[in-house]
Amino acid sequence: MDIIVETPKGSTIKYAWDKRVRMYRAKKMLAHGLAFPFDFGFIPDTLGEDGDALDVMVVAEFGTYPGAVMDVRIIGCVRVKQSSQPPLIRNDRFLAVPSMSREFAAVKQLSDLPDGLLEQITGFLREYVEAAGKTIKIEGFLDAGEALKLLP
Repeated sequence: MDIIVETPKGSTIKYAWDKRVRMYRAKKMLAHGLAFPFDFGFIPDTLGEDGDALDVMVVAEFGTYPGAVMDVRIIGCVRVKQSSQPPLIRNDRFLAVPSMSREFAAVKQLSDLPDGLLEQITGFLREYVEAAGKTIKIEGFLDAGEALKLLP
């Protein structure tokens, strides 16, 4: 499955595709000390409850750049509800590994990830969303098969 990277691993700036100008826009700075742990992007031709394409975080030993198209394997999903005001809306983050990854080549499910990595990912999501003044509720995880059922 192809995904499109918006924000690269290590970035302290959130980038987002701007449909109006058809380019990537530097959208916001992250809070001090916060950086994206992995490439962050979207799954084309999807639509989430928040009105944007479905989000994906690409777990890899490398980072790319905004606009990179990458073939990935979905390994699961972090179930999330968030909003700047009630009610909370669903804004899940799918987790994937690139088909070209060497370090994560054997990862097929969330349970295959190194110990502590899911906690690091959810910790980043919590800090990232709360620093933007929003409320976040992490509801749990879906493994690959369950996550794929959420995709069109």
